[in-house]
Amino acid sequence: MRKLGGAIAPVCVLVLVVSGCSADQPLDPSPSSSQSPTAAITALDATPQPSSTPAPTRATLSKVATAKSDTIDVYPDPNTSDTETIDAADVLTVPDETPLVFLVKTVTDGWLEVWLPVRPNGSTAWVRAEDVTLADTRYWIDVSLSNFDLKVYNDQELLMETAIGVGRDDRPTPGGIYYIRELLQPPDPTGIYGPYAYGLSGFSPVLDSFKGGDAVIGIHGTNDDTSFGRTVSSGCMRVSNDAITQIAEEIGLPLGTPIYINA
Repeated sequence: MRKLGGAIAPVCVLVLVVSGCSADQPLDPSPSSSQSPTAAITALDATPQPSSTPAPTRATLSKVATAKSDTIDVYPDPNTSDTETIDAADVLTVPDETPLVFLVKTVTDGWLEVWLPVRPNGSTAWVRAEDVTLADTRYWIDVSLSNFDLKVYNDQELLMETAIGVGRDDRPTPGGIYYIRELLQPPDPTGIYGPYAYGLSGFSPVLDSFKGGDAVIGIHGTNDDTSFGRTVSSGCMRVSNDAITQIAEEIGLPLGTPIYINA
């Protein structure tokens, strides 16, 4: 048995979520009060709609698995005894206050296939259903890198749309399916990181590390109003402070919310 994922420095997610900013000051990784994955709970049986079109064509629902402890064994398939371990301390900034969550890909008898917040991007593994609790959410985020556009949906309802800044050509924002693994609140809401920063399950495709931690990608506010509609960051997505506040406070996206990043 071995642990998956490299250790993350105490402030790395906030630093990495805003890896396109030029300032070097560290942040206080205080958790936001809206971290709990409790919003938009439903009981319908459907699957998330990958966003290759501007809007979903049917009802969308995603399952979110929350580990019952701060470590969880994962398996390459349900028919093997080989295990690896994911430790919250390795993949979360505030592991004592933030649950270890996974976006579920497949549900079968006694097992769940989940996306992992580890390298390489898109990694999946299987966990025992008895080791997690399940919740459903109809929230999801659609990102168009070419259009510099981010949309937040609840089922088929478009809740908000906002312009974004994305990764530069030499430090691109990676496409794919990811999910929100934590929400952090910088100490200065008017600073370079804005009032909120979401850490995602993905990583920079070209940077092995950034400012002493792993090169995690994310979504965050910014005090640079010239960021939007440009390739300006080191892989993260910048939105306005008003937009990130609306997402975090008014919409209240739960941990595990899927994010479809398209070219």
